[in-house]
Amino acid sequence: MPVAKRWWSWLTLFAAGWVCAQTPPHLGSQGQADYRDYLAARDHRAFAIAPGGAWGWQAEAATRDDAVAAALAACRGNTPQRCVLYSADGRPEFDVKTWPRLWGPYADAATARKAVVGRRPGERFPDLAFTSADGRQLSVASLAGRVAVLHFWGSWCAPCRREMPDLQKLYDGMKSRRDVAFVLLQVREKFAVSRQWATAQGLHLPLHDSGAGGEDDARLRTADGASIGDREIAGSFPTTYVIDKRGLVLFSHVGPIADWGQYRAFLLDAAARSGR
Repeated sequence: MPVAKRWWSWLTLFAAGWVCAQTPPHLGSQGQADYRDYLAARDHRAFAIAPGGAWGWQAEAATRDDAVAAALAACRGNTPQRCVLYSADGRPEFDVKTWPRLWGPYADAATARKAVVGRRPGERFPDLAFTSADGRQLSVASLAGRVAVLHFWGSWCAPCRREMPDLQKLYDGMKSRRDVAFVLLQVREKFAVSRQWATAQGLHLPLHDSGAGGEDDARLRTADGASIGDREIAGSFPTTYVIDKRGLVLFSHVGPIADWGQYRAFLLDAAARSGR
């Protein structure tokens, strides 16, 4: 019995240490601060997270189940992504293996054909037109068959500039893949300006010309010759979308991404399982 008790105590300490030592994935500075508050709070408590950095937590609930339900509800109120439990009463609940699959389940062909045009998960992303750096005329529809990262940015945007080296690292590790495409589209400046800035920084990212004519041009062009306001696509800049192989939105994020490398596993899962 004494040995068994010591074994149980070791497991308890190990579990508590795991939760304390790990930082929930995708969280920015405010989410990390709230997680530290969660660790210091009294039971019953729970902390929930979602891809993209959304979170929610509850402490001093009547029961563990109450805390879990409240944390998940708080998380869901902040994101269209699926929320999962990260920790409850200081014990780990996070499933590392299933985390990169939260963009799924992926739509089949019949479901994709019925999708409405929009920007939320499951909707068909607007068919924006753009030009590649080598002059090819493309559109979102031309990306079918690949998972696409659509990134809206500008060299005039300080948060955009700061995250570019991190985005470069992710791109460098995936640029050889034919089933994942990165499309960076400048807003409110001419393509030559954004390309000149990137070159000066030593960046070699797949820049594409959105057609924006300058700082006073707030319209993006669509493949049918119409246009759409850039603020209808992005509430602020940078903004990122990931669309599946059928052109449906899987993920969106307004603002800089805390750690681009954490999305590699998500992109690989989408590349392997979407479009079937």
